[in-house]
Amino acid sequence: MSESLKQKTVKGLAWNTVNMLSNRVLTFAIGIVLARLLTPADYGMVAMIGVFTSVLGLFTDGGLTTALVRKENRTEEDMATVFYYNLVACYAIYAILFCAAPFIADFYDMPILKEITRITTLGLLIGPFGGIQNMLLTTRIDFKTPAIIGVMANVVAGVTAIALAYNGYGVWALVVQGLVAAVIGVAARVYIVRWFPKTRFSVKAFKELFGFSSKMLASSCLDTLYNNITPLIVGKFYSSAQLGAYERARGWAALPSSTFTGVLQGVTFPVLSKLQTDNERLCHNYRKLLKMSAFVCFPLMVGLATVARPLTLFVLTDKWIDSIMLLQIICFSMMWYPIHSINLNLLIVKGRSDLFFRLEIVKKIYGLILLSCTLPFGLIVYCCGSVISSLFSLAVNTYYTGKIINVGFAKQMYDLFPILINSFVMGGICLLVQLPFEDNGVKLIVAILTGFLYYLMSSYIVCSESLKELLKICYLKM
Repeated sequence: MSESLKQKTVKGLAWNTVNMLSNRVLTFAIGIVLARLLTPADYGMVAMIGVFTSVLGLFTDGGLTTALVRKENRTEEDMATVFYYNLVACYAIYAILFCAAPFIADFYDMPILKEITRITTLGLLIGPFGGIQNMLLTTRIDFKTPAIIGVMANVVAGVTAIALAYNGYGVWALVVQGLVAAVIGVAARVYIVRWFPKTRFSVKAFKELFGFSSKMLASSCLDTLYNNITPLIVGKFYSSAQLGAYERARGWAALPSSTFTGVLQGVTFPVLSKLQTDNERLCHNYRKLLKMSAFVCFPLMVGLATVARPLTLFVLTDKWIDSIMLLQIICFSMMWYPIHSINLNLLIVKGRSDLFFRLEIVKKIYGLILLSCTLPFGLIVYCCGSVISSLFSLAVNTYYTGKIINVGFAKQMYDLFPILINSFVMGGICLLVQLPFEDNGVKLIVAILTGFLYYLMSSYIVCSESLKELLKICYLKM
């Protein structure tokens, strides 16, 4: 990697870290306040709508933006084509959801979902106007601007939602929060980037981009459908409160892993795309990324599982007690999420969206079998099944990585196993230091401090390469 590209990557990584962490911390803090003011049922209702918006929302972009980022010689015509496609697709999908709202309400037997659906999905009418601007910032590896925009949007939207929740508006506080954040985010991107379409829609450009994105879209559809089957079934056959507890547990478990994965992927995808023809350099940087993500995410997820009870009871109160065990189990499934994502990211960098799609089919078939076998026995059994599914997916995802750059399952486990063992040792220590105390707040603080100090000291003693890399990034000037 050339010095200029390396510096650009480090700066992008630093600002993307600021972006992701600041927004996630804000979201987390605001979410805590809202969770204390609202009920699991309120969150459950929003999750019910999310099933339909997540699936249909895939077609608003169709994977074309990813194709644009990857394309080295993108033109104004390409960007205008993607913009017009997004615009038409978003408005068409909003019309579909608007008309389907009564049927969604009938499906769950909750009349209020009709109005919630129609208002929540108004964000679809706004999103297309900031899509290309966001893509341009990504290709420039400029994450400082999105960081500032994201913090501003989250603060305004969060304060608005808290005010509404405090005054008794219930689920509408969550609905308005999403809309306010979308409006501010899009308006700021349009004002700062100042991009507007200068040409017409091009059928030729669309066909070229869609040739790559179509397989990515199919893969995303499979993944989104699979991820939303559980909320759909739980919302239909269980209570909205149970769905809310599950979504809270899944959301908290996803927070550490998805945050760091987002940081890495946001920067590394455009950078690794520049190395796509140099397998030796790609392999070297790829293994470093895998170890770095495991070095951060493994202890975070194990640590979160060990403090799940005092964290939930101290922060959210005992009305969320049903989410504790679900959170603990899901942590051991989500801890592999960054490894999955980075393995799949390689296929996108290499332009092998066909292999990406093939892997998704295999994993989803296996996942559906596990889901059908476990979900009827309750959410706890289902979450245990998700851990098995995650480990199976790890073996599947590493298959083509081994074929393409010779970094398969065995090499990855060789790199990651020491980090995994050290993380479990840290988790055992975190559990032990909680035993002498009764107060949940004290348990939480003692466990976090002890776990952090042990992990940092043990990594320093064994001269961890990932720790050295992280320290280098921290000391480099932005």
